[in-house]
Amino acid sequence: MVESTPAGRAGDGRVPLSGALREPGPVSVAALRSMPQREVTVTFECRTSGLRRHHFSGPLLLDVLQRAGPRFDAGGRKDRLRFLVSVLGRDGHRAVLSWGEIDPEFGDTAALLAVSMDRRDLDEEGPHLVVPGDRCGGRHISRVAEIKVCADDPLWP
Repeated sequence: MVESTPAGRAGDGRVPLSGALREPGPVSVAALRSMPQREVTVTFECRTSGLRRHHFSGPLLLDVLQRAGPRFDAGGRKDRLRFLVSVLGRDGHRAVLSWGEIDPEFGDTAALLAVSMDRRDLDEEGPHLVVPGDRCGGRHISRVAEIKVCADDPLWP
């Protein structure tokens, strides 16, 4: 497992992937750029800063995680539904998504690990988690420091 100190992490452009994965380890911004890119324009209605609109591009979070090999029975549709994805930003902000939310057979939310924002590269800053359709952008994580995949097994004794 890759250890990190998210709040104080340097902007080295690498994000640790850990947890219930066959191939955990860091993924670089360069590796994210080499994957198929999606583009999305999102509008967030923030309570404190009002309406904000941004254009993002990057690979689907699902594609990144599938490359790391999640530890579930790929043939068993329901087995995927017990997995959670926790995304932590360098500022300590965290969001949790369910696998079913981003899986095309279920929620099909096109969550991105954005490598550019408003046509500006995020190489120095690191990728952002973008969840299109979120009204207030609370699950927008800038400067992603770590992504963990876990099964719900510890939740149910």
